[in-house]
Amino acid sequence: MASPSTSISRVEFSTGFHEFDLAAGQAGFIGPSVLRPHAVSQKSGSIGQVPVEQLLQERETKRAPRSGYSRGNFTFGTIDFNCVEHGAEEILDDAELAAYADLLDQEAVAAARARDAVLRDFEREVAAAIYDPSVWTGGLTTGVTDEWDDAENATPIDDVHAAKQTVHDRCGFWPNAMILNQKQFNALQVADQILDRVAYGTSGEPSVVTASTLAQVFGLDRILIGSGTYNSAAEGQSLSVEPIWSDEYAMVCRVATGNDVSEPALGRSFLWGGDGPTGFDGETIGIELTEYREESVRGSIIRARCNWDLVVTLSNAGQLLSNVIS
Repeated sequence: MASPSTSISRVEFSTGFHEFDLAAGQAGFIGPSVLRPHAVSQKSGSIGQVPVEQLLQERETKRAPRSGYSRGNFTFGTIDFNCVEHGAEEILDDAELAAYADLLDQEAVAAARARDAVLRDFEREVAAAIYDPSVWTGGLTTGVTDEWDDAENATPIDDVHAAKQTVHDRCGFWPNAMILNQKQFNALQVADQILDRVAYGTSGEPSVVTASTLAQVFGLDRILIGSGTYNSAAEGQSLSVEPIWSDEYAMVCRVATGNDVSEPALGRSFLWGGDGPTGFDGETIGIELTEYREESVRGSIIRARCNWDLVVTLSNAGQLLSNVIS
């Protein structure tokens, strides 16, 4: 028989489900905006989804006297999910706690590091799922002719508008977002074709190109800029910084804006918190922080943990752009 856990829930350091995307955004991560989180009550299962072709089905709405109204006859498909546990731990050594007690709150620092490790892994998994060439095959990928860091010759407006039209023709809905990394965003800020469309300020100099400016130029609701990085070197080796979101790719897509899983969108991230606590306000915990004693290191262990599954539900809602920047 398994022994009961002796860990203590640290709700004050935990991240509520509705704060999951906020915590990620503060770290420069866009994963929850790309694959909007959806809380589920089971670790694995299926959720009903109305197919896009039925959402767009033409229907007669005219009603004759003494007759009924047109009624929907939706049949549900399913989205299958299987949430996997992820976690990271940090040591709170008794000696270090005593030595630095007056300098910093080591509990808060350790909790932040553990939470960051989980969020960074989530971000990397989302990026890997979205920039997976085995998913975006055939007409789902378009190669950029002139790379976007070629300021004089790049045609990002043409590239994005063509991708928007392709997505619309394929699934019947217009994209509402574009996924970029910071280097690509920096290149677009000085691209001639972008600057030619941006209004000039009172000084006679071009206005600063912001994310909202780009959204207006491209006719999109949002520009999602993933600025997160990771160390790709093996442990103990020299630092090798890599962007989580590749320079090679960008994506024009439709991302979810609400909690209805039938909303036509690229996909969802399913979060399960059934084996953890709820917050003080009754909210489900997205990332649970716990603490337990470990005498072998003469200290306490802070653990961050989360259960998730990432599901691309409508690949037709995205157009992958390749060769964006070498």
